[in-house]
Formats: sequence, structure tokens, C-alpha cells
Amino acid sequence: MGSLVRWLDAKLYPDFAHRWDDTLFRRRILNHLGSGDLDILDLGAGAGIVDQMDFRGHARHICGIDPDPRVVDNRYLDEGQVGVGESIPYPDGRFDLVFADNVLEHLPDPAAVFAEVARVLRPGGMFLAKTPNKWHYVPLIARLTPHRFHRWVVRWRGRAGDDVFPTRYLANSPADVRRLAAGAGLEVVRIELIEGRPEYLRFSALTYVLGWLYERLVNGVPGLAGLRVLLVAELRKVG
Repeated sequence: MGSLVRWLDAKLYPDFAHRWDDTLFRRRILNHLGSGDLDILDLGAGAGIVDQMDFRGHARHICGIDPDPRVVDNRYLDEGQVGVGESIPYPDGRFDLVFADNVLEHLPDPAAVFAEVARVLRPGGMFLAKTPNKWHYVPLIARLTPHRFHRWVVRWRGRAGDDVFPTRYLANSPADVRRLAAGAGLEVVRIELIEGRPEYLRFSALTYVLGWLYERLVNGVPGLAGLRVLLVAELRKVG
């Protein structure tokens, strides 16, 4: 990253740090954890590479599932199990809160996952999810390009390509989330669409400025809010 890009970071987004979206999502989750006596499930916990998803000391018991076998060694969990969202390996009403950080975009059968989340939640329990909005330019490009290109982009940006998984974007708009929530008996508490620092365009000053102009546009024109990058949903189990 060049010095001009770092200058633009400081000038245009002084309050945005690395993984700002995960920091935002962490705050949303902490708002629901309260005194720390809740049982929570990290859906798609993976290997524990996102520090913002460390809720040790903020919950009574933290479980996690992921098809990646590294989940059993995830240091943020009290218990990690290999599993998938379509068949969560826990009994009915086990959790007060389930959260999913950048998981919905990977689901081949989101209706089954939403139903399973509702099953393992206690009445009044919360499901919080952060995922890309499929109408933003980054997911639009991702939907038009092969997975090997996604892995190359991520490696070029300095991350491990092994932590990039195929995307499907079947639960990645407010309309998708509302439909899936209704089908699973989940009540929509809030759906936010958020645009922040243009992460994928920070490789040059020119692309950065183009991303900044896009951010100003979709945040400044109410009718363009549906083109913001980040979708954060808060759903409650009815009953």
C-alpha cells in the first residue's frame, strides 16, 4: 500500500481501522450479550482468525460449528464442532444468541439454515448476521467471476487463499433475509445497509477516490441505499 493511499485513509476515513466491518458487527453482538450470562453459537466459526469475533468473558458458554475441521481448535470457543448450518449438531432451544459473520453468502440452502437457527434458539433468542449485500459492486463482480479469481484477489490483498470459500449470494439482500426469516418463524428486528471505506479499491489512489465517490453517493442519496456494501440483520425467534 502506497503512501498516498495511507494519506487518503487518514484524510477520508480517520475512524476506520482494519476489519472495520467486523468491529461494527462485534458492537451489534455485544449490545445483545448484556451481563454475559447467555449461551451463544458462532455459526461458521472457522479457525478463529477474526479477533473481533472473540467473545470470551462476554458469554456464559460459546459454541461454534463449521465444516472446516480447524474449528475444533478455535481458541475463541468453549466448544467447537465440525458441522454445517443445514444440520446444527445441538438440541432444540440450546442458545440465547446465534451469530454468523460473513457466512450467509456461502449457503447453498439458506432456508434450511434459517430453520435450523430458529430450532436451536430459545424463545425470544436472537440471530445476528453480517454479510455482503448482493447488489453492491463487489458481490456483483464476484457473481460474474470464477472462484479461482476470488482466491487470487484475496492472496493479492495479503490474505491466505485457503480461507476463501465459494459464494452463492442466495440470502444477501433485505428482501432475501425477510423472506427467509418469515419462513423460519423469525421476526425482523432490524436490517441495516452500510457503506464505509472502499476496501477492495484501496490498491491505488485513483481507484480509492472512485470508491470514495461511490461511498458518498450511496450514503448521500436515500434512493441508492440498496447499493451499500454491508448487510447486518438482527432477527428474533417468535414465541
